This record gives sequence, structure tokens and C-alpha cells, in this order.
Amino acid sequence: MHHHQLTLPPPFTPNATATTILSKDHTRTSLYIILATSFFSLLFILSLPSTSSTYSSQSFIKIRRDPALFPNRPISLAEIPSGPTPPSIAYLISGSVGDSARILRLLFASYHPRNHYLLHLDLSAPQAERDRLAITVQSVRIFKAAQNVDVIGKADYAYPRGSSTISSTLHGASILVRLASNWDWFISLNAGDYPLVTQDDLLHILSYLPKDLNFVNHTSYIGWKESKRLKPIIVDTGLYLLEKREIFYATQKRELPNAFRLFLGSSFTMLSRSFIEFCILGTDNLPRTLLMYFANTPYSYTNYFPTVLCNSDQFKNTVINHNLQYIAFNKSSTKKSPPMNSAEFYAMIQSGAAFATEFQLDDPVLDLIDQEILKRSLGKVIPGGWCLGEPGNDTCSVWGDAEILRPGPGARRLEKRIVELLSDSRFQSQQCLEE
Repeated sequence: MHHHQLTLPPPFTPNATATTILSKDHTRTSLYIILATSFFSLLFILSLPSTSSTYSSQSFIKIRRDPALFPNRPISLAEIPSGPTPPSIAYLISGSVGDSARILRLLFASYHPRNHYLLHLDLSAPQAERDRLAITVQSVRIFKAAQNVDVIGKADYAYPRGSSTISSTLHGASILVRLASNWDWFISLNAGDYPLVTQDDLLHILSYLPKDLNFVNHTSYIGWKESKRLKPIIVDTGLYLLEKREIFYATQKRELPNAFRLFLGSSFTMLSRSFIEFCILGTDNLPRTLLMYFANTPYSYTNYFPTVLCNSDQFKNTVINHNLQYIAFNKSSTKKSPPMNSAEFYAMIQSGAAFATEFQLDDPVLDLIDQEILKRSLGKVIPGGWCLGEPGNDTCSVWGDAEILRPGPGARRLEKRIVELLSDSRFQSQQCLEE
């Protein structure tokens, strides 16, 4: 993101002469205006209806999902279940201008008929690119049969340095809540992410876990971020402008809160449906209070969900201090990351993570993951137990019951990682502690 010099109105960035004239009351009033404007802009965006593109699968005449994928199962008291029913994941897959091809590849690599997918190209992408993405989605037979892929037509801006990313994520999550009632976890992916396990692997392991668990990196240790990311006050123009503008900083700073404890985290999370509904529906005032606080905080998206979770009596005991993501490259580097060698690739796979991030466009590592881990052909969805076609000849051109899972080696790696995270000593010793 490039930084541009902005000429700001005097109430926000008064010059040296004006500063000597303005009274302290006037300065305080300006600060309140900044805070109020950003917060109510954030609430307005969250209240927008779940408008999908005119080419989205939900905007066409509703077609019944293919009964081969979702057969009716009469309840039989004599039947002994062989295992738990697989869960369902709601994915929000986001990108910016020029990311439609990356979004589609990520969709194919993480696809399963039981899941639900919402694709979002932010406002920096032209509407024509958004329409092409929606048309492409409609052309894939399995997406039409399962009726589980949609494209957001009324897009948002999402600046990583501001709070508009929180708004965009909660907006997408609220759409998924209204589109489908049967998903269990919410995962927000961006165009630089990629799975390290098959969906059969992931759903198989999750089927044995309590559905209220939240996988979130978190810490209450603030350190240098207190002065650089928590005390500064910003205005995120992505909350109220339709054209792209940089965020800007107020001259004032604020003290840290004492009504709640701040927790820092990462941008990737895996959140339970019950927690997402807690944040969206407002059954408790805590999510809204923290939304108001973080509306003017730099890089607030990485901190919002950990802070809500760890300050909530209802959810603080459901947090696992790991997000099941592997960071493949150093994002802070200004140079393009060097190719991943075989030792690094092996370490990434053996980490037991479900996803990796910071992949470059057309990175050859993605092809290696497709070939060695996902067994996915170019331009095809990832095979699963629901695929009945001949191997090597578009396996998923013929489909069967979506509840049939065929987990592979990735399930064992993921199981080992989660067992480590859930061990009594580690689980409790790293959960929402004040450091």
C-alpha cells in the first residue's frame, strides 16, 4: 500500500499556528468527533444487507441441492452410527484488485460440498472483475449442485492498517449466518493463504472436537506496541468513503483502557459459530464496546477477536492459543521471498498446521502442495470421499454422499498438533492469561 500526502481539515491536523490558538476544549471536541464519526460509520457498514452479486448462486431462482450429495436419511433407532457427523465450515475468501484468479484457486483447493463459501473482492477491484468471478463460479457444476458458493456484490474496503477489516469480516460473517444455518466454524482467508490438509482431513478431525472451541493466537503482553499501535488514534476512510484513501492519524493519543484487558493476536483465526453470533447479534454489550474502542486503533483486526474472547466470561474458556496456521514467508521483507527449499517445505508440512500464509502470486510451492498433499489437478476442486469418478480422469465429475470422508496423512498430522494443544498443562497454561 502506497502512502500519499494528504491535506487534512484543521480539526484533525491543525498546523503549528492553529495549535497555539485552539483551546483544550476545542481539541477534546475534535477528538470526540473523530471517534464518533468512525464508530458510527463502522456500525452503518455492519448493518448493510447481505447483498450478493446479480450473478451469485443465491440470486438466481433457488435450485434444490443435488440429493446425491445430500440424501435424506430416515432416523433408525436400530442403526449404530460409525462415527460423528462431519461438521461444516463457513469460509470468507477475500482479495483485492487482480486477485480473482488467486481466490478461485484457493476456493478449489479448500472446497467441500458440506462447507459454505463467500467470495469478496474489495472495492479497489472494478465491478467487471467481480462480475467475472461470479460468472465463473456459476459455470462450475459442483458449485451449482451443492449451492454453497456466493459472491459479495456490494463490496467493502478493507485496509489492513485500519478497522475496516473488522467491518468487512463481520459483514461477511453476518451474510454467512443468514445464508446457512448449519455451519460450525468460521474461517476468513485471504488470497495469500493456502491449505496444507485436505478438507476431508480437516472435517474428520473437527468432527471429534467440541464445536465451541476457538483457535486464536493471543497474548496480553503489549511491549512496544503500546506506543505504536494502541495509543495512537486513526481514522479509517474505508469505513465511510467509496473512493480509496489512506488512513490518517490524529495528533492526540489516548491512554490504555482499564475497563477491559487488551489482548494482541494475528489476522488468521478459526472461530465458532456461537462466538460469531455473539459478536454480530449483540446479545452482550462487550463486542460493541470493543468495536467502538478498536474503530480508531491501528491494526485493530489482529486484536479485536482475541480481546473479545478473553474478556468474555462466556467464551474465555473456549480459546486455544494457536490458530492452526503456518507463516511460510516473512511479510515484513520488502524483497520477494526466495523459493522454499525442500527442508522448509518439509518443516511446513510437518508443523501440523491446517493452512499456510504469505504465498506469492503463482508461487511454485503451491503446485507442490497440490501435487504432494492435496492431490489436486490444475483447475479442479480438491478430491474427497464424495468424489466417485475414475482417478486421474476428473475424479469429482461424478459425486456421491457429502458425509463420506476419506482422511489421509494430513489428518494424522493435524490430530497430533491438536492433541498437543489440548493437553491439560498446555491448554490451561496458555489460555487468556494476563502477562
